[in-house]
Amino acid sequence: MTWWGWIIGGAILFGAELAFVSAQFYLVFIGGAAIAVGLLAALASPAPWVQWALFAVLVVVSMIAFRSRVYQRFHNDAPAVKTGQPEGVLTLAVALPPGGTCQAEHGGTYWTVRNDTDSPIAAGTRVRITAVSNLTLLVQPDT
Repeated sequence: MTWWGWIIGGAILFGAELAFVSAQFYLVFIGGAAIAVGLLAALASPAPWVQWALFAVLVVVSMIAFRSRVYQRFHNDAPAVKTGQPEGVLTLAVALPPGGTCQAEHGGTYWTVRNDTDSPIAAGTRVRITAVSNLTLLVQPDT
């Protein structure tokens, strides 16, 4: 493979990581290895099998040595996911029949809210979150 082919391939992999992948940093290291091999090929012109072998070694070594550290550094600021018993009270803007759903704001985010009782809940009623099922808050009237 020509030296410029390696560099173009590495640049495409970098771009794909930025555009299509949510920063998992796999393509970054593969692209970096391709660019490194391209620079070596431009300077020394090794045989194609040497280029491919060097590429494979660089990819494996860089992923093992650096990927987890880079990933942790960029994703360390993610907020902790709150687990445990559901808690909170909210006011419904619309009436909910038994088992009915609507959208409501809770904790700065809009959630799907489902009436978890056998009786309707009137609009403007304060409800307590009794459970969380996937991304749905199950509610009952706050007494």
